[in-house]
Parts: sequence; structure tokens; C-alpha cells
Amino acid sequence: MEWQPQQGPLGQLTQCLKDSLSGHDVNAQKNAEKMLDQAKKSPDINNYLTFLFTSREPPAGLAMDATGYQTARGAAALMLKNNVQRSYKSIPEQSRSYIRSTILLGLQDPNSQIRNLAGNVITEVVRHGGIMGWPQVLSELISLVGNESGNVSPETQEGASGALLKTCEDNRRALDKEYSGQRPLDFIIPKFLEFTTSITAKVRANSLAGINIFIPEKPAALISNLDQLLQRLFQLASDSSDEVRKHVCRSFIHIADITPEKIAPHMNGLVDYMVAQQRSGDDRDLALDAAEFWLCIGEDKKLREGLKPYLPKVVPVLLESMVYCEDDVFRLEAESADAEEEDREQDIKPQFATSKAARLAGGSNGDNSAQTTNGEVKSAAYGYAYDEDDVEEGEVEDDDDDDDDGGDPEEQWNLRKCSAAALDVLASVFHEPVFEVTLPYLKENLNHPEWPNREAAVLALGAIADGCMEVVFPHLPELTHFLISLLNDPQPVVRQITCWSLGRYSQWASRLDKAGRQQYFEPIMDGMLKRMLDNNKRVQEAAASAFASLEEKAQQQLVEYCDVIVQQFVQCFGKYKDRNMFILYDCVQTLAEHVGPTLAKPELVNMLMPALIGRWQKVSDQSREMFPLLECLSYIATALGDHFAPFAKPIFTRCISIITQNLQDSQIATRNPAIDEPDKDFLVTSLDLLSAIIQALDERKSAELVASSSPNMFELLIYCMKDSNNDVRQSAYALLGDCAIYVFSQLQPVLPNILQTLIAQLDLQQVRADAEETGYSVINNACWSCGEIAMRQRAEMAPYVEALLQKLVVILFNEQIPESLNENAALALGRLGIGCAPQLAPHLATFAPPFLKAMRKIDWTDEKGHALKGFVEIVMSNPQAMESCLLEFFNELASAPGLFLTSMGLQEEGFIETFRRASSS
Repeated sequence: MEWQPQQGPLGQLTQCLKDSLSGHDVNAQKNAEKMLDQAKKSPDINNYLTFLFTSREPPAGLAMDATGYQTARGAAALMLKNNVQRSYKSIPEQSRSYIRSTILLGLQDPNSQIRNLAGNVITEVVRHGGIMGWPQVLSELISLVGNESGNVSPETQEGASGALLKTCEDNRRALDKEYSGQRPLDFIIPKFLEFTTSITAKVRANSLAGINIFIPEKPAALISNLDQLLQRLFQLASDSSDEVRKHVCRSFIHIADITPEKIAPHMNGLVDYMVAQQRSGDDRDLALDAAEFWLCIGEDKKLREGLKPYLPKVVPVLLESMVYCEDDVFRLEAESADAEEEDREQDIKPQFATSKAARLAGGSNGDNSAQTTNGEVKSAAYGYAYDEDDVEEGEVEDDDDDDDDGGDPEEQWNLRKCSAAALDVLASVFHEPVFEVTLPYLKENLNHPEWPNREAAVLALGAIADGCMEVVFPHLPELTHFLISLLNDPQPVVRQITCWSLGRYSQWASRLDKAGRQQYFEPIMDGMLKRMLDNNKRVQEAAASAFASLEEKAQQQLVEYCDVIVQQFVQCFGKYKDRNMFILYDCVQTLAEHVGPTLAKPELVNMLMPALIGRWQKVSDQSREMFPLLECLSYIATALGDHFAPFAKPIFTRCISIITQNLQDSQIATRNPAIDEPDKDFLVTSLDLLSAIIQALDERKSAELVASSSPNMFELLIYCMKDSNNDVRQSAYALLGDCAIYVFSQLQPVLPNILQTLIAQLDLQQVRADAEETGYSVINNACWSCGEIAMRQRAEMAPYVEALLQKLVVILFNEQIPESLNENAALALGRLGIGCAPQLAPHLATFAPPFLKAMRKIDWTDEKGHALKGFVEIVMSNPQAMESCLLEFFNELASAPGLFLTSMGLQEEGFIETFRRASSS
């Protein structure tokens, strides 16, 4: 017999749910919450919630108006959804069966809120129970959407299509798997196509949105229906619903991504269509979706040339879309000077540590910069950091999370930013043709009396900087003077965008001759430094960010201006609130990186260090501000060298304390899953700063710091070398290598434990498929630290040679890993030969060919010289083993600079003759 509720408890539950949301009666709310806590213990609670949620009539005898009852039903749905989300597996099977058999009634409710909530509950049940836990749900939803019974209301069709869409969002990969020889997508995709002909706009929109979930995945069910989909898109392109046309735009973008050849023949019509949609002034979301099309096409090598004839149509609509809309203008004009206001916690962007420890991640020749596509870089520059394809199954954002604040509008991806990013990409692809279309707009609007037009023109000028530098070049002297004048514009947002635009052109100014730098570079630099002390926080941030960019481009040119720059930075430390302190650290460390020892002048140290130490003393060990501060201090320590000594001990001691606390918290979290794992970035940045201090100071002072550390630094280091986090281990092995170089006498007593852990790390099988890049970086650093230890331990490495050889040779022979890892394994193996040639010599014939192959690709450095010297010693112990690769060996020696040969003693000893005698004996 089907479960039925008891009317008494049902009425009480209804009243409690209503009272729990009563804002005007605090006592009733508190009592209701207590009773609900008791009700949660009932095994039938989810049945009651389901029944109440799906019942249109209130329980018999309950005196409650329609509004109150709707409130109770909504609360029941939310409570049910949370229960399913948190503990579905522990809900009794009878209750789960009742939920599945009943919840679809909610989709047929006349109230749209109830229909949406029903869709959310259905989604959670499928998410946590799996497709096979409720296999009939898809066919039931499809039946409702398609009105197969003939008596389904349009509202129910909408609700069911929304639930089907949410279910597909959460299970897109699971739906393309085989179950009993069938794939759900083979059935779902044709049905979605069928539903795009519905008379109900919401059903058409949801169905097209459902298809868009799967296009990037390229499932067979989609590819086989692609031509039919294109036909439907061309029909839906003139749909009366903005929401439908929005999804039409997204479909074309997705199709262009996966099969550009399907889009190319229709470029003429698509350009006209997207331009028309982007000019849809009533719906900026639709305009944004259309603007995304230009980014997609500009980034696709197969499609971009087809866009070139249409630039006179496309560029003007991008320029139009870069002007702030009326609502934004009112909002921005209402903003006042806010430099004295404290930042709210939610205004401070989350920070993530960036490890400096991947010493050899790019190989010995290497460029360690992240390799991203042109379009990805451009998009990121305009604040776009989300890609829907990166959302894994089960990670969909929860639409029910209420955020009254709505976030900072200036931080959100929008039509204005997308259009600027698209202009940037098109300028980088087409260059002069884009400038020719943009120039008349700039002439008309840079001096416009209305600030939104001025601001948009400055944004456009900055957007084309990278791609159109050569054609903008003749105009830069005039434009630069004009932009510098706009740094004093009365409207903060104009000052803000002017800082950004000047930053884009700072490389030109920094490369001028002395007279040119005086005329242009110095005023640009001075203007940015002044704006860093603006009374508007956004202007401060933009100026600091632009100045950091200028530092990257000017580099050594800044040496003569260090006094002025440091003075300004110190004032910023006194003025900035928490949020902008993050970008200030970046400015300081970038300066330290590029001017280095210049910062060690006593007058600069006496200015800068009190400001940094003042902030260091203010920031708590638990603050996320600690990450950029520790990173900044690492660069400062490196720049100051031994002049950092007066500040080193308290900083070193605090880093040891932070590492100790983090490791202790990790152990507690391991024992108690209810406790969150501590943030590993505290370990990463602390380890990096310890490395920087040990490198910076006189070796005697570094040794004193290490010897006095409590707990012992090497005990902590071993724990970090075993940490589960790749970034932590990467930094730990970087510190290990630095200790081998600078404080070897302190390291040597603990080497047996250290080497045991290091050898275990040299295992490619530990590298997880989902974290290959950082996993390989850990092994890179382990190889490097192994080589540094071997250089100093020499013959005492003998007990470990066999184990190290096995691990390093496996890396050397593996052609599926990054070349840099082969190279670093070769360097470590060669350096091991300096003290352990006799132990390695019997294996020479095995590892010599891959060793020489790897070495051939490495530039000549001291490390390569050491490795080759060690290899020569191995060869001299077993010259006969070189028969198969003798020519490669001599070629490598022949390519060596004379300095290296001299340092290896090869020229003086008559190496060739020595080798001949040894090989013939």
C-alpha cells in the first residue's frame, strides 16, 4: 500500500515550515526551528516533505491562507533538496522510492516557483542516485515536455523541460555512456531537436540550451544530427524570443569550435545576424552572447580569414558596445572618493600562491611561462576567467544560492569587456585593417565632452595596442601626451582606464633613447605613480597594475628612478587598504626582480623595509594576504642579498612557525574528516621565502639561522617532501637544493632520511593524470636537488647509486614525458658520476645514448659542465662501453666552450689520447 501521511503531524510540519520563515515573529521562528530539528529525526520526514511540497491543498483542519501555504511548500522543497544533497545514500529505500514516484507532480503545479523547485529536487536525486538509480526519469520528463498524453499544460511542459535541462547539465558525461547497450543521448538529442519546434518559447529555449551542453563534448549522437541542428538554428535565428536567440548564438559558437568547416560557408549571413543581435539594445545578455562569436572566430585559424572582408561591419559594433550603458553610468557617477573606507572582506579577491620553485620546469633552455592560446590570454586580460567546458560533472553552480550583493559589477564578464577582448584579438590577427576602421572612432571620441564616450575610446586605444603597435606608432607621441592629461580627468573610471591603456604602451616608451624617455617615459611613469595615490581605490588598483606592467617592460631602465619609485611605494603602504595591498606587493617584487642589487642601497633599504616590516607585523598567520607578502619578501631578500640580514631572523622564525602550524593542522584534519584541510599555500610561500633567505645571506649567517630553527628545519622539510600536494613538494625540493648549495654542513647529518624520501619521489608512476604538469615539476626539482647533493657528497653517495640509477634511467628512457624532465635526469646522473664513477661505469652502455641525446639539447651552463665532467669520469672507467655512441660523445665535447674543457682538465691531459689508450687496453 502506498505511503500516506498522518494529518496531525502533516499539519504541524506545515505550520512549522511557515513559521521558520517568519521574519516578524522571532519567538515563533525559534520554536519552529526547534521542532524542525526534532522532525528531522523521523524516518518518514522526507516522505512528509515530498507530500507537502507536491500537494496543492493544505492539510485538513489547518487554518492557513494561500500565501502562507505556498511559503510552507517552498520551505518543504528546499528542506527536501538539502536532505537529498547531504545524505541521499542514508535515506531509506522506501522513502527514496516514494520521492521518485511523487516528485514529478511538482512539475505540474500552476505555481512557477514550485515547478522550479521540483526540477531542483529531481536534479539532486539523479545527481546523487545516478542515472541507473532512476532510469525512467528521462523518459518521464520527455513525455511531459512532449505532451505525449495530450493533456499536459504549457506550464508543465516548461517545468519538465527545465528539469530535463538541469538533469543533463549535471550528468552530461554519464548520459553518453552505454547502459544495457544503449546510450541515453541517442534518445535525448533527437528529442531536444524535436522540442525546439514547441509553441512555448521557454521549451524551445531550454531544449536548445540542452543541446548546447553537449556540443563541446562532440558525442556521436550530436555529430550525427549536426546538419539537422544547423537547419533548426537557421529557422530559430528569427525567433521572437530573446532567450531562444541567445541560445542560437551560443550554438553557432559551439559548432564553430568543434567543426569550423560547417560555419565557414555561412559567414556572410552569420556576420549580419550577430551584428544585429549585438545591437539588440533591450537585452544586453543576448548582445553579449553575440559578441562572444567574434572572440571565437578571431581565435580560430580556420575561420579568421573568412572574417576579414567583414571588419568594417564588425569593428564598429564592438566599439559601440564598449560604451558604458545608462545604468552603469548612473552607478559610476554616484561613486565618490573611497580611499579612506575600509574594505569589506567580500571585496578582497582570493589570492593563490605562485610557486617560484619550478626551477627547471621548462628545461635548461626554458621559457617557464604558461603556454596558453592567444585568445585565452586576451580574454584573461579583460577579466574573463571562466570556461563552461572546464566545469566537471557534478560541479554545476547552484542556482538557488542567494547573493543579495550580486558581486561587484566591475568584476563581472559583460558585453563591454567581451567587445574589448574581441577587438584586441581581431587587432592581433588583422593589424592595420582593424586600425583603419578604429581610427575615425578614436578621433571623434577621445575628446568627447561626455565621459562614457571618452572612456570607451581610451579602452579601444588600449585594446588595439598589441596588435596595431606598428600602425599606431606614428601617432604615439601625440596620443601619449593626451592620455597623460586624462590621468587628471574628473571621472575616476576615465583615470582608471587611462592607467590601463598607458600600461599597454609602456614598452614603446621604455625603449626610446634618453631624450625620448625624458619626453614620454618619465611623464608616463610619474603619472602612474601619482595615480597610485589616487583617492579612488579602483584608480589606485589600475595604476598599480599598470605600473607593474611598466616595470616588466622597462626592467633595468628603472635603476635610475629607484629613489622616486620606492618613495611612492612607501606612501602607498601608508594609504592602501587591504584589497589594494595585494597589487602593491606585486609592484614591489617586480621592481626587486628587475633592479636587483640597486635596492640594497642603504637609503632605499631604510625607506622600504620599515614599510614592509610594518605590514608583516600587522598581517596574521591565518590571513590570505600572507601569500603575496611572503612571495614579495622572497624577491626582496634575493635583491638585497646580505643587506637583508638585519630582518632575516624574525622572518625566518615566523616561516618555521607557519610551516609547523600548517603541518600540525594537516595531521589533525587527516584524523578528523570533519575538519577542513589547511591551505597549502601557506606552506608553499613559506618554503619559498626560506629558500630566498638562505640564498641571500652570507653562508655563515644562513647556517646560524638553520641551526637555531625550532623545530628543526630539516625535520619539517622531510614532512613537506612527503606532502600530498604537488606545489608543496615542488617548493620543498627547491629548498632542499638550495640547502645543498648554501648550508651543506647542516644538511649532511640528515641526508640518509632525506635521500630515502628523494629516491622515492623519482617515480613517474606517482604523477597523476589530472596533475601532470605540477607532478613533473616536482620530479624536476627532485632531480636538480639530487644533482646538487651529489656534487658535494661525492663518493659518500655510493650507497644510494644503485637506487638512484634505476630511477633516473627510467626517466631518461621515457619519451612520453616532457623533454625537460629527461634533461634534468641526465644532469643529475652526470653530476652523480663526479664522485661515483666506478659504481656507474658498469651500466654506461645502457644509459650513455639517452644521456647524450638529452645533453645535446641543453645550453652550456655550469650545471651542464659539471654533468659532462662526471660523465667523462664514468667513461674513463669503462671506455669500451662507448662503442655505440662514441661519435655523439665527441661531438658533444667538441661543442663545449673552451672554458668548460679547461675546467674539466680535458685539454691539459690530452683527453683523446688518454681515451684511446684506455679503450685499447
